[in-house]
Amino acid sequence: MGDYFERIVDVEVTAEEAGPLAERMVDWMVAEGLITRELSGDGVFSHPVREGYVRGPNWARAVADSSNRDWLPGPVAVIVGRNYYVCGQGADEASCAVCPRCQSKTVIINYPYEFERDDEVWQPFEDGIAAWKETGEGSAPCSTCGASVPVTQWQWEPGFAVGALAFDFWDWPELSASFCATFSRQLGHRTVEHGGKV
Repeated sequence: MGDYFERIVDVEVTAEEAGPLAERMVDWMVAEGLITRELSGDGVFSHPVREGYVRGPNWARAVADSSNRDWLPGPVAVIVGRNYYVCGQGADEASCAVCPRCQSKTVIINYPYEFERDDEVWQPFEDGIAAWKETGEGSAPCSTCGASVPVTQWQWEPGFAVGALAFDFWDWPELSASFCATFSRQLGHRTVEHGGKV
């Protein structure tokens, strides 16, 4: 049992731009019939948001397979503000990160040999993310090339993202690749998609 989500994170928008962009995206999804303006908290677990927009009559246009007529998706939560996102239960850090300058990979959790993070390796990233959440600026050093890289530029493993705007689709069938691409174009920024369970 549990509740599943699929998340799209805008990893380029600034905190100042996030609110107006969120409103524009809601307007677009309402116009497309994907959601309505009705809010519901049923099955929404998107910290700190506790409500989302109820599915619209054309919600099936967003998913890869809508053949199960009994499947009724939950709300879409819109999360505005600098934050980091994980893909589900128990996770609170990335397992690895790739430096955008030299393309070297920093391993934080050495799967499948270990299942807990290396605190010494994770600490600079954790500090950089905390500073970014508070001030809008934060970085972590690359242990290979020595560059101090903003946390928003690191290439995180697929289950982790850093951004100021996210959309959680609660208990929807899998979103289609074409919809995710269209969504990213509407945002005008690079996005990261991942899913999980709570």
